Amino acid sequence: MGVTPGLKSFVAAVLGGIGIIPGAALGGFVIGLLETFATAFGMSDFRDAIVYGILLLILIVRPAGILGKNVKEKV
Repeated sequence: MGVTPGLKSFVAAVLGGIGIIPGAALGGFVIGLLETFATAFGMSDFRDAIVYGILLLILIVRPAGILGKNVKEKV
């Protein structure tokens, strides 16, 4: 029963940056805005697809998240 909210909270955490609390809050805010705008423009059937599409776009462009830092590890 809680799969969709749990999945969207995971998307918000990844969108903002894993392990960064303000980033997760920003990710949740962005997801909320995207869903609201999708509903307002008459695309309420596609609001989940839009959110997951933005997730894929962020993972391709900036894998660390919006507020994440690119840290290079020495091996």
